Amino acid sequence: YSVDTRLFSLHSRALTLLYSEVEAAAERSHDVFVGTAGSVIARQNASGFRFYAHQFYGPDGKRKEKYLAGPIGSSEADAAAQTLRLRIQETKALVPTLRLLGREGFAITDPKTHATVASLHNRGLFRAGAVLVGSHAYGVVLNRLGARAAAWATTDVDIARAARLPVGFIDLLATLRESGIEFVEVPELDRKRPATSFKETGRSRLVVDLLAATDADRPTVVDVPELHAHAAGLPDLGYLLQETQPGVLLAREGCCAVRVPVPERFAIHKVLVSAHRRRNPKSEKDLLQAAVVSAILAETHAGALESAIESLRPKARRTFANARRALAPHLTGHPRAIEALGIEA
Repeated sequence: YSVDTRLFSLHSRALTLLYSEVEAAAERSHDVFVGTAGSVIARQNASGFRFYAHQFYGPDGKRKEKYLAGPIGSSEADAAAQTLRLRIQETKALVPTLRLLGREGFAITDPKTHATVASLHNRGLFRAGAVLVGSHAYGVVLNRLGARAAAWATTDVDIARAARLPVGFIDLLATLRESGIEFVEVPELDRKRPATSFKETGRSRLVVDLLAATDADRPTVVDVPELHAHAAGLPDLGYLLQETQPGVLLAREGCCAVRVPVPERFAIHKVLVSAHRRRNPKSEKDLLQAAVVSAILAETHAGALESAIESLRPKARRTFANARRALAPHLTGHPRAIEALGIEA
C-alpha cells in the first residue's frame, strides 16, 4: 500500500471566497468583542435608576455584565444601546460562517487567545504595525493560502514589532487585562532583567511574549516605551517583519483583523529559528511548519521561496543553507519544495 506523504490539501474555491468575505468584514471592524457578542439588556438599581447593560460570556466561559449607558429613554443612552445592538447583530451574523470554516479545516483559535489578540486589535496595535508571529500566525497564514494542514496547539501568543509603533502611549499589561483575563508579568531568572512576557494568573499556560527586531547577534532585551514594556530582541526577526500582510484570526464566536508575516518569509525564518534551538523540542515544530508552508508555496506561488532566500543576509543565508537539510524528511511528497529550497538529494 502507499503512504500519503502530502502535508496539505487546498480548500475549495467556494470556501476560500467565504474566508475572504470574513477577512474583509474583520478589516472593517475597529472594535471586536473579547467574549461572545451577547445582548443589550435593561436593568434597574435600588434607587430606581434604569439603564442599559451589555450581557455576554467572557473568554473563561462565565457570564458577565457591564454597564453601558443610562438612563433609559435619554437620547444618548438609547443611541449607545442601538449602536451596540448593531455591532452584536453584525458579529452574530458571522458566527455560522466561522463555525462552517472551522468544520471544514480552517484554523480556529480558542476563546482566550482570541480575547487576548482582540484586546490588542482594539487598541490599534496591528494597524500601527505590530505583527502576530509564531504558531497562531501559522494558522492565519494557512487560512490565507487556502490550505488545510495539521494544526499545532499552542498556548503562546507572540507579538512582534520591527520599530517604534506610532500609537502614542499604551500600557501593554493594562491592555491585555482588557481581555477580561488577569495577566501578570513573568519575572526573568535574572531579577535585574525586565520582563518580556505576560501570563494568565493561576495554573493557566496562556502566555504573551513581546518580541522586537534587533541588530544584535544574540538575544537581548529591547525597551518598548510606547507600550510601557520590554521585548525580547531576537536576531533575524527583522527579516521576518520586513514584509507583512493583513490577516484575520478566527474563533468560533468572532474574529479580529491582525497582521502576519508573508508566508515565504515565515517559512524561511522558521528554518533559521530551528537552527538556533536544535536541542529544544520546539525545533521540530518549527521545521514542520516551515515544511508545510514551503510545500504550499512551491506548488501555488512559484518563485516566492527563492526570492525569500535571496533576501537573507549573508550570515543568515549560511545558517539557512546548513539547516534546510533537516526539512528533507518532511518533504518526501513535495519534490517541488525540495527543489525551490535548494535541498540536495
